[in-house]
Amino acid sequence: MDELTNQAIAVLLVSLRITPTLAFASPFTLMRAPTMVRVLLGIALAGWLVAAHPAQSWQANFWAKGLFLTALGELFLGIALSLSLQLAFTALLTAGRAIDIQAGFGLAVLIDPATRSQLPLVGTLFAYAAGAIFFATNGPADLLAIWSASIERVPLGSAAIGGGITVLCTYISVVFTMAFGLGGMVMLVLFLSDMAIAFMSRTLPQMNVMLLGFQVKAMATLAVLPIAIATSGALFLRMVRYALETAPRLI
Repeated sequence: MDELTNQAIAVLLVSLRITPTLAFASPFTLMRAPTMVRVLLGIALAGWLVAAHPAQSWQANFWAKGLFLTALGELFLGIALSLSLQLAFTALLTAGRAIDIQAGFGLAVLIDPATRSQLPLVGTLFAYAAGAIFFATNGPADLLAIWSASIERVPLGSAAIGGGITVLCTYISVVFTMAFGLGGMVMLVLFLSDMAIAFMSRTLPQMNVMLLGFQVKAMATLAVLPIAIATSGALFLRMVRYALETAPRLI
């Protein structure tokens, strides 16, 4: 009876490592799924991890620090594991927002039905492209491997965030550089369009520069954006891989 109790509690504790990624981190938040389904999926995956690592989970002395402190440590560990993916997609949304403002789409936002929040138009396209690459490659399998390795590296009851702040700062700088590199082609075209319109406004003062600028930049964005996304598949993949490689280093 004690073994069954320990196993059940271990499953619930380990699910705290998984649920933050499924519930709050992209690309999982880009899909419409009930909260209960996400929670049940996290518990099911936690049961698989507990069954695969009995010595590091339910057989470990996770009662030593108290159930509340153990649960709190597992929750912090789950947030740390989900941080890399969340920051990667946040960088894509930030780069897309910059393009929206430069192209004149700043007033137009897209309502995400999954999170019921306002998202930038171009940034949403970047995020869904990265999410498609995540699921089309070994992203889910690698994420399962990360959770499994976290059980071996940090047994139940000994959760602590050991990654230095240097790792996080380096990751943020690199991933934001990659994100703005994805939109660099579009930003360059929009900058050249602004320069051309500015020169025209000096030679033709009577021209409605603002109206012409909105039209030209909107058409330029629609023409260049598909090319930028199509030619940046390797960079999307590199961002996803880098996020998955950094996640174990944050714990």
